[in-house]
Amino acid sequence: MSAASIHRISVIDSHTGGEPTRVVTGGGPDLGAGPLAERRTKFQREFDRFRSAIANEPRGSDAVVGALLCDPIDVSCAAGVIFFNNVGYLGMCVHGTIGVVVTLAHLGHIRAGTHRLETPVGVVTAALHPNGTVSVENVPCHRVRKDVTVKVPGIGSVTGDVAWGGNWFFLVEYLGDDLCLANVEALTDRCWRIRQSLNAAGLAEVDHIELFGPPTVGGAHSRNFVLCPGKAYDRSPCGTGTSAKLACLAADGKLAEGETWIQEGILGSTFIGTFRRDGEKIRPTITGTAYINGESTLLLDDRDPFCWGIHP
Repeated sequence: MSAASIHRISVIDSHTGGEPTRVVTGGGPDLGAGPLAERRTKFQREFDRFRSAIANEPRGSDAVVGALLCDPIDVSCAAGVIFFNNVGYLGMCVHGTIGVVVTLAHLGHIRAGTHRLETPVGVVTAALHPNGTVSVENVPCHRVRKDVTVKVPGIGSVTGDVAWGGNWFFLVEYLGDDLCLANVEALTDRCWRIRQSLNAAGLAEVDHIELFGPPTVGGAHSRNFVLCPGKAYDRSPCGTGTSAKLACLAADGKLAEGETWIQEGILGSTFIGTFRRDGEKIRPTITGTAYINGESTLLLDDRDPFCWGIHP
């Protein structure tokens, strides 16, 4: 094997509430120095095979969210970041941002304090606390439509809210008693059917489905199950999903500005959420913890038939 035929990508792996983040620290594609939204488009148009190689099997999995570190345009930002997963690109990822902050601290690039990060959907602020937790102030969020009803084959009529939490969500109250890890396959099937029906009905922008019900962890207000665009479920309570939930609660007058909401995920891990008003929208702040669990170099050999990932 010739060393010249190998492309090396340096990554640091972490998880936030059980949900993995893979931060690319070196060897990623050269996207230039334009706005992050333009660089994300260039990533997708010209270098999408890097996304697949990093996030998909045999090196990754359906649950991995990748985060490509970039030089920010805004010099007040500690870094720029583009998030991606097994099937495409994300506007914002709160659990991933928590992972990025902990990774930057692990590398010695930042210390405890407040830091700004540039994303394709805007600048977000993240505070690294002395105890290792991270609070991310997300982009402005809002509910777009309330009580949208869609007919879902094999299920019947399903009603939920459409909200923007940094990604597009359809949030559905789930009254069953089986919102638990043991029923992931059934919950995945339900959410996938709902998404397909929403898309068929013209709500093509919705790519995250969130079921929510009673909590099982003491102190929590709700438990959720979130299905991501690539049909993988979110192991964490989902930061953008929690942001979308806060937007719905705020719109209904069920949560006041500055009041705490504790969101439990399907694994029992929790995020703490609050919000402040931002005109007609809200600015959620989500607090969680990430743990570094790996440093590695991915090796890409063009002679390998699965060099650029296994995908449909």
